[in-house]
Amino acid sequence: MSRVDEDQLPDEDDDLAGHDESLEEGTLLSHLLELRDRLLKAFIAVIAVFVILLPFAKQILEIASAPVRAALPNGTDMIAIDPLSVVFVPLKLAFFTAIFIAIPVILYQTWAFVAPGLYKKEKRFAVPLLASSIVLFYLGILFAFFVVMPLVFNFVIAFAPDTVANMPDIASYVSFMLPLFLAFGIAFEVPVATVLLCWAGITTPEKLASIRSYVFLGCFAVGMFLTPPDVFSQTLLAIPVYLLFELGILFSRTMLKNRQKAEEKDAEAT
Repeated sequence: MSRVDEDQLPDEDDDLAGHDESLEEGTLLSHLLELRDRLLKAFIAVIAVFVILLPFAKQILEIASAPVRAALPNGTDMIAIDPLSVVFVPLKLAFFTAIFIAIPVILYQTWAFVAPGLYKKEKRFAVPLLASSIVLFYLGILFAFFVVMPLVFNFVIAFAPDTVANMPDIASYVSFMLPLFLAFGIAFEVPVATVLLCWAGITTPEKLASIRSYVFLGCFAVGMFLTPPDVFSQTLLAIPVYLLFELGILFSRTMLKNRQKAEEKDAEAT
């Protein structure tokens, strides 16, 4: 065969490269389609819960406003400055309540999207981690509702001058409450984040333990951004988050010891 004929033949490496590229494009497309389906399912779950909660929007507002109404002096109640607040505020609160209720579905769809790329051992570890993250998120919201908000409003109303009639606006109250719930729900995920960092090998429990003082200060700094601008709520967020950080270190040490024992058993078996 002549040199010209050889040059005219297709390069086997080029064919393989083109084949691999097409496979990568197809895999990327399938991932994008699956991501779209997962997001759509999460969105449908939120909308379905929202539709169910619509008839109870007023009751949800009454329950959510219980901490501030309990702290108000006798004979006073909340007000609505904007005439449309009595309509849009309950709907807004019902929608965000639907998001909070649908968190397990949202996290499950996230897990279902990531799970195919995990090994069996990683899946066994990720399932309890997913359940823990859901429980911690709801614990953060409950802590904010039953502990933080009553303390904050009792303090604020007791501190108010006698010449000022304290009648909170429902729109301002909901705008204050929702970020607070979200902040505490996310902040209570600190143990999960700590375990993930150690499990991925990004850091170790010993390194995290050596920066305790910086983490303690960082909890207050984060509280400044995640909570309303008052020292009281910042402190109520910072202290539980730091305690959860210590709990995450404890869980990380236990998890790494168990993984090391499992690896040693597998090595002995082989």
